[in-house]
Formats: sequence, C-alpha cells, structure tokens
Amino acid sequence: MMTRRYFRKISALCIRVGLCAALLGGCGADNASTTVDIAGDAESSEEAFTTEEGITDDTVSTEEAFTDVEGDANDTASTERVFSVTRPEGPEDSVVYVEAIPDISDDFIRGMDASSVLVEENSGVTYYNFDGEEQDVFQTLAEAGVNYIRLRVWNDPYDEDGNGYGGGKNNDVPTAIELGGRASKYGMRVCIDFHYSDFWADPKRQHAPKAWEGMNLEEKADALYEYTKDSLTQMLNAGVDVGMVQIGNEINYGMSGETNVSNVMELLKSGSRAVREISEAYDRDIQIVVHYTRITEPNKLYGLVENLAAGELDYDTIGLSYYPFWDGDMKNMKSVVKKIKKDYGKNVVIAETSYCYTSEDGDGNANSLVGVNDLVDGYPASVQGQTSMIRDVIAAANEAGASGVFYWEGTWLPVGKATDDNSAIWEKYGSGWASSYASDYDPEDAGLYYGGCSWDNQAFFDFDGHPLASLNLFKYLKYGTTLSSAVDYVPVQREDSDEEDEIDLSELTNLVLNPGFEDADTSMWKVTYEGDVNPTDFFEKAEDAYSGNISFHFFSEDSEMDFAIEQEFKDLEPGTYYLTAYSQGGDADADATFELYAITNGEEQTDPFQLTTYTDWKNPTIPKIKVTDGMLTIGVRMKTNAKSWGTVDDFALYKISE
Repeated sequence: MMTRRYFRKISALCIRVGLCAALLGGCGADNASTTVDIAGDAESSEEAFTTEEGITDDTVSTEEAFTDVEGDANDTASTERVFSVTRPEGPEDSVVYVEAIPDISDDFIRGMDASSVLVEENSGVTYYNFDGEEQDVFQTLAEAGVNYIRLRVWNDPYDEDGNGYGGGKNNDVPTAIELGGRASKYGMRVCIDFHYSDFWADPKRQHAPKAWEGMNLEEKADALYEYTKDSLTQMLNAGVDVGMVQIGNEINYGMSGETNVSNVMELLKSGSRAVREISEAYDRDIQIVVHYTRITEPNKLYGLVENLAAGELDYDTIGLSYYPFWDGDMKNMKSVVKKIKKDYGKNVVIAETSYCYTSEDGDGNANSLVGVNDLVDGYPASVQGQTSMIRDVIAAANEAGASGVFYWEGTWLPVGKATDDNSAIWEKYGSGWASSYASDYDPEDAGLYYGGCSWDNQAFFDFDGHPLASLNLFKYLKYGTTLSSAVDYVPVQREDSDEEDEIDLSELTNLVLNPGFEDADTSMWKVTYEGDVNPTDFFEKAEDAYSGNISFHFFSEDSEMDFAIEQEFKDLEPGTYYLTAYSQGGDADADATFELYAITNGEEQTDPFQLTTYTDWKNPTIPKIKVTDGMLTIGVRMKTNAKSWGTVDDFALYKISE
C-alpha cells in the first residue's frame, strides 16, 4: 500500500489546532500556523485565531482540505470546523463546587472516551446541550472544556452474517472515522485505542481477530502492522485529527492471543513502526501509548514497563487505567505515575477513570458500580460526588506529572427504560455491553453476560441525555467555582499532597504468607464453614485468579454458604498496618454479605463489598489497623446463597507507620 504525504491547505495557509502543543503537536513546525485553545483556561474570554499575518477573529470558521503534495485530487478529504466558545477567566458561579487547580497546564489532556455515541444515537438516544436543546454531543463536550476524544477500534466486530457483537456494536474503523471527524470539527484531538481484537480486550480477554487466527507470530505481526497503517491512513485522509494512538488495550497479560512476553513485544514493535511511519508520512507528531491496568500491583506493573525498555520498544507514553473504586487510593496512583516518569523517562496519562453520579439503574441491566458498598469514602453517588472525585483524580494526576486524564464512556447512556424489556433493541443495535452474536467469538464471557449498559450511572449525562452540571468541571479546573445554590455536600476530604505523607506500597513488604495461594502449602490459612460440606477450595485457573494461577474459590449447587478464610499473626511489630485483598464473583442475592476483616486488641474492623459479575474485581481495603500487642487476624468472610460463586485472591498486609 502506497502512503503519500499530505498537508492542510486553507486559503494558501496551513493551520494547526493547538490543543496540546508541548506533548502532542499538530502539523509541522515549518508551516504558517493558526492556533485555537479550547482546553478551558484561556487568558481571554473568546477563542482567538491569529495567523502570521496578524489577522484575528473570535470564531473558528474554516474548511480544511487534506491535499496530496503530488496533486492527486482523488485522495482529498475535508473537515469543516465551525466552533466558538467562551471560557472562564476566573472562578464562575455554579451549582457544583470545583476546587481550583491553579497550576494545571492549558496543555493538560481533559479527555473523554466517547466510543458508544454512534450506536447510542442509532438506538434512539438524543443528546442535549445545557439549554435543553438537541445538539451534537461533541459540541457539548467541547463547550464543557473537553479537549481530547478517545475512541476504541475493533478489527471486525461482526459475525459471518454481519450481526454486531455489541459494546458499541460497530466500533470499527468507519465508526472511528465518523466519530473522530465530528470530534475534530469541534477542535478536539483524537486518541485511537486499537484493541487488536474483534471485541473487548482487557486483562481477562485478549482474543486475536478472526482474520488472524492460525497465523504464526511473524504473520500476525505483519498483519498488525498493515492493519495499523491502513487504518490510520484512512482516518487521516478523512480529516480526523489523530494525536495519540494506543497500540493495545490493558495488555498486562497479553495481546491478540499472544501471552509470551517476547511475542507480545514483537506485536508492539509492529504497531509502533506503523505509527511512526504514518507520523513521518503525514508530518505529524502522533504519540504512541502502551496501556496497562491493575496499578495496585505496582511491582508487577514496573516489571512490564521494564520489559518495554529491555525490548527497546519505541513509544512515548504509558497509559494507566485508574478507577478509584477498584484501583486503590490516589496516593498509590501518584506514586506509580512519578516512578514511571522518573525511572523510565516516559509520559504518563490516566487512560481510563470514572465515578457514578447516582446509584440508580437506567435500563434494567445491572451496573458495574452499584452503590453504597462500592463508593469511595467522602464521595457520595451524586452529581457533586462525581464532580469532586474526577476533580481530585485530575489534581492528583497533575501533581504527579501526568500529561492528562481520559474519562471512560461518559456518553454511554441507557437505551430504554429500566422497567422495560430492552433486550430486542440492545440486540439489534448493539447498544449494550455485548450481544448474543458475540458468543461464538467470546463464548466464556460475552456468550454468558450479554445485555444492556452497565455504565449508565457513571455517564456525564442523565438517563434522558441532558448534560449534568459535573460535565462542566473540565472548564472549571484552573479557576474553580463559587456556589450559586445549595449542593448535596461540599467536599472536605482531600488527598494530602505533602510528599512526606505519601505511602509508596511498592516499597513495603507484604507480610501475608502465601498471599495468592500459589504455594502448595496452604497450612497458614484457616478455613471455617457452617454445614456438612465445605463449599471452598484452592482452584487452579488463571482466568479466575487476580494474579497468578490459583485463587480461593467458592460454590455450592444446593446449599447456602457461610464461611471464612483467615490468617493469624502473633509477633507483629507495634504500629499501623494496611490490609487489602481482591474478590470477584456473581449470582449473589441482595442480602448476601461479603467483608474483609481485621481483628486486633479485641476489636474488629471490616470493609464490606459486593460481588457483581465475572472478573469485576472488588478491592476491599482497611487502611489503618493499630496493632499494639503483636496479635492480628485478617480474613474474608462470606454468607451467600446457593449457586452464587466467586474467588478471593492476593491478600496484602503492609506496615505503614510506627
């Protein structure tokens, strides 16, 4: 495939959309340039365009054409950009409280994953602006201060009859072109998130695309290279302002069916080479991102980044998933970001984060973040709680030196009412997590758990498509807000930014013996249960373990279960300890109870949690346990119904202070 070099032509002048110049520059520096800053922190209240000839205007009104330098008119595309926005010059009155982040850069990425927009619209969802009028959701996002859009891309998310797999159904290259073009029209840059799969790719599943099945490593690497290069060529020729490319999605345990470290490295190198060649051909600075998750295991994460260095992979940025209700506290997140920047010299972005604005369900399909037991202390399930959480995640990431934050799927809304049977429309349009058509491709998960949207209570729009006040936090970040009316609460709990108070768990010793049950000797663990039959065992299956191959497993076909697993310490040093563990499972009744516990000095502390679905890992934590006499018992207890199931894994106990 021949790749030609293109440039932008507007009345004989090239322009550059200057969103993230320091990190993610636009067109080549040799071109005459025009700049628009929509990051939310301009010094003037109107967008201003300035050319080298000194012309200024307050409104973007251009038609951009990509023109072949060889003059081939068949390879042209245009993106009309018509956009103007007024941005704060100081604190603004609002119904939500946003504490200012005065040192946040204009270049800081205020990103939004909006991959489901097209299928939502096809399913009948309408998006409105803050005045209650129908409006392109990308314009609403831009007006709220969002400056980057992230779009996942699957190779071929259809069965042999053309039926979509769901999860956005048609998140293929044509969809990315359509959505990316709309985002670019409103001045936002685009991050392309290649999953290199035909469906969801994450720590649990990294299936190769159907077209790559049966290929050896060399053939697969070549196919990945060609796919990446061809896809980006199509996007850029169509006018999509691509500034960042993920070569894989949450690839901790593999990519495209490969799990061997050296094999994954070959695939990454093919993807990197394709992006670099496209960047050079189009004279663009397109950042290459390698994306990981599970930052609560920092040493394992650092090992993955170390592998990239040892393999001499050419890339720019580490992307991290950080969901505060699953992935530990912000201090650990900051520690991880700082270490990657310091030790490996790479940029870092929070590639995914989110929080709920309600505990209600919008479509009759269970939510991933279900309510009280999943919430982070100090952040209620409310519009203000969502505002404060995402503001604090951004503040922590900014303080640690991250280049930006992407919110995951803030536009994924319910299709149909919670009281209706919406399965037909989910199936037809693919607006749920998965359709039944995905069962052949992913029988172990999609074939069992297809349904509606599990994220509707974490969107930035209400169930009817009206934007929430929390969406505007992106433009309020630098100057903050004053309150025009009573809110549900004003946050008083903040992450302490003092360096001496931060705790880097990666530098501490886990005191739990055989914490992940990988050793055959499990005698240090005491298991107790009610009834005649023990419903638990140590189960060897990597897919059911948080890490490694073995986890503590429970299931009973006929009987209710009431059991606990614990470990006792008798000679701990006096001090304060931090306890955490992981658990996943499903089919539990509403009155089932699950809790992490710690007993010392005759007192018990607990952290209850709920099990929702397969590999939806919960991370109960007891952050401060005072031990004075050396004695401590830690464990997990569960009381649940027959036919419920799940696993517990990776206990950790750290001494954090004297």
